[in-house]
Amino acid sequence: MVEWVVDACRAAGCSRIILVVGFQGDKVREAFAEQSDVEFVNQHQPLGTGHAVMQAETLLAGFDGDLVVLAGDGPLIRCETLERLVQRHRQAGAAGSLATARIADPAGYGRIVRDATGHFDRIVEDKDATPAEKQINEINPSYYCFDSRRLFAALHRLTNKNASGEYYLTDVCAILRGDGLQVEVIDAVGADEVHSINTAEQLEFVSTILAKRLAEGAVH
Repeated sequence: MVEWVVDACRAAGCSRIILVVGFQGDKVREAFAEQSDVEFVNQHQPLGTGHAVMQAETLLAGFDGDLVVLAGDGPLIRCETLERLVQRHRQAGAAGSLATARIADPAGYGRIVRDATGHFDRIVEDKDATPAEKQINEINPSYYCFDSRRLFAALHRLTNKNASGEYYLTDVCAILRGDGLQVEVIDAVGADEVHSINTAEQLEFVSTILAKRLAEGAVH
């Protein structure tokens, strides 16, 4: 599952790949043992997506550039989408950027909340969403690009005052906006790229899609 994400990053031109591992992380390390461009960092406690990204801060000390941040359970990602995201991020000179999708059934996903003028306001997780926010069908499939220094500065300001008691990476976008920095949003993720894997049924469904891609010769 993670190899598909890593392959998409390589195809999109990412020069360095860091995997944040936790539960059964030894199996992930073993799977990538012979891939010299892959580095690892441990998240010893599952305290949320923002906390997971923070674990990479030491490895990235001194780095000043753009970071693509992705979830490892979304193997349907395409390199073309990542390329568009990074290009838009750099053209806009944004502190952070995210690619969104519009799907018929947004249940379980973070929603993209926009202001009265249609501009990005924040991301609200499904557990924290109001009934009205749950009706929003523009969702966050966890495709991000950040200015590294801005990202880690914002991560240190996260709180876990939410329904899950976790440090959400999604809150970084609201922090950046609150600082008057630009957050770029690109509606670029197709419905066929969104599905993540949390159950055996979802694994089977996604595997079918990936098998079809392989058969068509259109992997990423």
